[in-house]
Amino acid sequence: MEFILEPNILLTLCAVAFIAGFIDAIAGGGGLLTIPALLTAGLPPHLALGTNKLAATFGSLTASITFYKKKLFKPRMWITALATTFVGAVLGTAAVNYLDPALLDKGLPIIILATAVYTLFSRKPSEQSQAMDSNEAGFNTRQTFQGLTLGFYDGFAGPGTGAFWTVSNMALYRLNILLASGMAKAMNFVSNATSLATFIYLGHVNWLLGVSMGVCIMAGALIGAHSAIRFGGAFIRPVFITVVIIIAADLAWKAWF
Repeated sequence: MEFILEPNILLTLCAVAFIAGFIDAIAGGGGLLTIPALLTAGLPPHLALGTNKLAATFGSLTASITFYKKKLFKPRMWITALATTFVGAVLGTAAVNYLDPALLDKGLPIIILATAVYTLFSRKPSEQSQAMDSNEAGFNTRQTFQGLTLGFYDGFAGPGTGAFWTVSNMALYRLNILLASGMAKAMNFVSNATSLATFIYLGHVNWLLGVSMGVCIMAGALIGAHSAIRFGGAFIRPVFITVVIIIAADLAWKAWF
């Protein structure tokens, strides 16, 4: 599906994508910037979500590979989460296709604002390294719950999914910030890629815009992942949350009033 944009708007969206890739690799929540930006640029909700998935897949893949190379993600431990995230993302993306665009117009600002507020007030990740026992009771059950719920959410809407993964990883498995982020990026890639495939099938992707933003997200994610590994991500949160709340409030005003 095509949507023509002015060159200056395209450049602005690419700049937002770079910042989003950087932020997402550090703390999650890059979609909190890109989805509102795409909607503000005038894309219909379904097309905005599908195009964002194309762009986001570039970033989540880049961050995943970076964390994997640094030995901060071990795929063998998370097979259950990988599989259930795939299932959840398919179900969530399919659910989006049956929603009225007008409902998405009014609903997305609520989701974005709620996610921003949650991310702002959630407990700050600890930098202290902590051990995890993959043989403890309920380990696979927790992975199943995470995969289905967060995979569905990422397929259905997506903003803040990486942050939700990171926070829940620390709460459920006592992971430190880097290990939690490494796992989050890999799961984010699975749900992004799965959801993207569904959006492509449904015809809700602007390829030129998605690839352009994706390259910029990839560049930002590469720098952000290395920065996260070196410095941690707490310093970036107040800045991007403030920007997101302003953009989401603008969207809500336009959609509701």
